[in-house]
Amino acid sequence: MIAKIKDFLNSMIETDASASEEDHRIAIVSLLCEVCNANHSIADKEEEAVVRTLSKLLHIDTDKAQELLEIGKEEIKSSNSLFDFTSQLSHLDSESRIRLISAMWEVAYADNHLDPIEESIIRKVAALIYVGHNEFIRTKLAVMPS
Repeated sequence: MIAKIKDFLNSMIETDASASEEDHRIAIVSLLCEVCNANHSIADKEEEAVVRTLSKLLHIDTDKAQELLEIGKEEIKSSNSLFDFTSQLSHLDSESRIRLISAMWEVAYADNHLDPIEESIIRKVAALIYVGHNEFIRTKLAVMPS
């Protein structure tokens, strides 16, 4: 009987872990979509950058990244604030948070133009996920086209 209870509880924990994994993936793609949609139009180059950076960040193939992109575009339509997404990323380690900010810069620069609203969104996200200003600037300079 105790073994059955343990198995049941373990299966619940595994289900919660996989749901949490999917939630953080959706949160990440939604933040990238927020950068794309900063000027209320998403350029093809920005979508391509989202798919490319998602593949790198989440170690997924481009088909799955494309599916997540479509989900992210829908998620940002119903969100109230960036906190809706950043609050789901509290478990990320420091290096993962910095990689996310770097990915956001890549998306922002995909069209070779940095819109002030894109920079503002990235700045807010960096603050909400506790990425320091020095890392915010370092990642920007590393991604900025020359």
